[in-house]
Amino acid sequence: MATADTFEKLKKLQDILVEKYKLEAKIEETPKRLSSQEELLARMKREFIEKNTEYEAVKNKVLKLKLDLEEAVKSRESGEKGMDNISTHREYEALEKQIIEATDRENEIRKELQKEEKSYEEIKESLKMSEEMINSQEADLAADKESLNNELDTYNKELTDIKAKESEIVPDLDQEILFKFQRIIQRNSMGIVAVKNGVCTGCHMILPAQFANTVREGESIMFCPYCSRILFYEEADEDIDESYFRFEETGSLADLDDDSDYDDADDEEKEDLYGDEYSDEDMEEDSEYDEDSEDDEDLDDDDADEREEEEEE
Repeated sequence: MATADTFEKLKKLQDILVEKYKLEAKIEETPKRLSSQEELLARMKREFIEKNTEYEAVKNKVLKLKLDLEEAVKSRESGEKGMDNISTHREYEALEKQIIEATDRENEIRKELQKEEKSYEEIKESLKMSEEMINSQEADLAADKESLNNELDTYNKELTDIKAKESEIVPDLDQEILFKFQRIIQRNSMGIVAVKNGVCTGCHMILPAQFANTVREGESIMFCPYCSRILFYEEADEDIDESYFRFEETGSLADLDDDSDYDDADDEEKEDLYGDEYSDEDMEEDSEYDEDSEDDEDLDDDDADEREEEEEE
């Protein structure tokens, strides 16, 4: 059987559960605040790895070009030295061709090597900057994690205290009602609300009269048919009730006064009172009514004269 004590416990439990669910939500959401920083750090590391792979490829290419350049230089120098020992025109032509090809090869390699060395230095500098940014991001993330862990510790301590208060109330309540009550609070924040003037103060819907009376009796737990909240009766403000009654009563008397004023007023007064609502047709009807009344009075006078003549005879 529901009693005033049960409702009081539900009200206290409502405050406790609202605070509890807020803390649980904070505990769940707090780590997510670092997700964007963690994603940024992970992306920076992926980009660093990709850039480092490119760096190694350019580095190897530069080393190979340097070896190729060394061979081209040796070939050119060998041809130039051979010119001192030639004895035939054919040997001269062969050495000349060797020197020209080696020189062309040397120039091509030098040009490509300069390009790759420039790219190598740019990538190297970029890697250095990326590494510094990664280290900075890791330091920021570590500091934020420490701050959030302290925040979580505070939340968990508060949650422990809240659960202790909850455990003092919960055992005395019906478990089925408790389950519904918890679900309602998770959804609406308010699980138990008052009924005033037959209205649920949770969803502001007018309740059926018999239903509201049952809530007022307080003999059982009643749930609002519209928002599912638990209901308890609360006396409405007397000033509000009294003013409401007087307003209704005044309206009824005013209606009576308006009718009497309407019957007694002449055409001009009716127009002043009711404006456009009193139309020309209304005036014609009133005029016809007045003429009929005068005719009836004339007939009554004639009948009276006839009766007097008969009596005299």
